[in-house]
Amino acid sequence: MSFSDFLTSGGKRICKDHFVNLVQVARSDGKISDEQMKILHKKGRKFGLTDPEIDKFIQTESGHSYNPPYSLRGKFVHLYNIADIILDDEIIAEGERKVIRKFAIEAGFSDHVIDGLLEMLFEGITNGVPEEKLFKEFKKKYF
Repeated sequence: MSFSDFLTSGGKRICKDHFVNLVQVARSDGKISDEQMKILHKKGRKFGLTDPEIDKFIQTESGHSYNPPYSLRGKFVHLYNIADIILDDEIIAEGERKVIRKFAIEAGFSDHVIDGLLEMLFEGITNGVPEEKLFKEFKKKYF
């Protein structure tokens, strides 16, 4: 796919790396479940991708490195999306926990923040707390 495949009709650049990371997380337990596939398509469409483009990413995804966003908000949103994928089956496998922790470390979060952040994300998503509200709670507690 070319760079133009990552532009929405409004010209906003789509973060290909982030979508690929979501695919990697979905695959972290060896397979992508039907529910994870639905979530990937939902997130991909939110980024402005078509279903065929999403399917192509899923089929061709390989070991891409993680390039976290610069802003705290961007990093939080990335981890929120990853946690959402992990929680699709309501079971957090040890491999999934390791993967999200790895992304949190690579995003620059310190050890003393990561455990609380991940717990906040998992509990918040499970309880239907909106992303924006979770982010505000996170900032208030840690920054």
